[in-house]
Amino acid sequence: MKIGKIDFGERPIFLAPMEDVTDIGFRMLCKRYGAAMVYTEFVSADAIVRSIKSTLNKIEINDAERPIGVQIYGRNVESMVQASQIISRVKPDLIDLNFGCPVKKVAGKGAGSGMLKNVPLLLDITRNVVQSVDVPVTVKTRLGWDNDHLIITELAEQLQDCGVQALTIHGRTRAQMYTGAADWRLIGEVKRNPRIHIPIIGNGDISTPEEAKRAFDDYGVDAVMVGRATFGRPWIFKEMRDFIDNATAKPLTIDDKIDILEEQLRINVERIDEYRGIIHTRRHLASSPIFKGIPDFKPMRIAMLRATKTAELTAILEDCRALLKSL
Repeated sequence: MKIGKIDFGERPIFLAPMEDVTDIGFRMLCKRYGAAMVYTEFVSADAIVRSIKSTLNKIEINDAERPIGVQIYGRNVESMVQASQIISRVKPDLIDLNFGCPVKKVAGKGAGSGMLKNVPLLLDITRNVVQSVDVPVTVKTRLGWDNDHLIITELAEQLQDCGVQALTIHGRTRAQMYTGAADWRLIGEVKRNPRIHIPIIGNGDISTPEEAKRAFDDYGVDAVMVGRATFGRPWIFKEMRDFIDNATAKPLTIDDKIDILEEQLRINVERIDEYRGIIHTRRHLASSPIFKGIPDFKPMRIAMLRATKTAELTAILEDCRALLKSL
C-alpha cells in the first residue's frame, strides 16, 4: 500500500490524529510498537496563519517518527492554502485535511465535518490545497452529515478527482458523533468502487487485533486507522501487527507495559517541562486498560489525574505494577 512514494507494506495500521493525545512522545512510542503512520494533533489553519505558538508547537516533527502527517482543519480556501504552505516547510510526509471532526466548536463553525454541509467549498479547498503544495494531500472525513445524507460514495470519487492521494473514512455520520456502531459497509462500498484507485483507510471502532484483521478481510481496506483504543496503550499496534501477521512473538508483560508508560512520562517531561509533560501524560495513564484488573482502582486513577510531580506519578505507577503482579 502506497501514498505517493511512501510504501507502507501490506495491511498497515495507522495512528489517528487526535487533539491533546498524539503528541511527539506518544507518537514515537506508537511508531516503535508498529504504527506504520502517525499524525500530529489536528491544528487550526487560522492559528497556523496567525503563528500561534502553541499551535506551531503541535506541528514539530522528530525524524524518528517518520512517516508522519500533519492534519489541519479550516473553513475557507485562503487560510487552508496558506496554512498548508506554511506546514510544508516543516517537511511532513503528507498533509491531511480534516473534514470529519464532529465537535461543536469545529463543525458548528463550518469546519471539520461541518464541511459535509457545503461540499462545493470542501472540494474547492481540497483542489486548491493539492495544487499549492508539493507533498501528498489526503483527506479524513465521515459518511455524511446524517443518515439522510450519506454522501461518501459520491464524495470519494470527487475527492479523488481533486487529486488527493488517499482517503480515510470514519464509519459514522456527524450526527452520530462517537455514539452507536461504526458502519463499515459504506467504507467497503467505496473500496469496491472500480473508479476508486487511491488507498482507502478505514476508521471507527477498531479496538482489538481481531477487529483490525476483520476490517481488512471483510471490507478490503488498504489500511486501518486506530484512534481511541490507543489511549494508554501504544503497544496496541504490536498486538494487532502480531495477530494480522500470525506472528509468534512473545507478548508484552505487565512489567513491559508499565515500563512503556513510564518512558512516555520521561519523554514528555524532558521534551517540555515537568508540569506540562505530566499533563500531557497523565490522561493516557488514567485511560490505560491494563489497570482495569486492579480492585477499587478509582482512588489511584484520581491520584494519577491530580499528580503534578514526576516522582509522585512514578510512585503511583510502581504501586500499580506491584498490585497487578500480585493478582
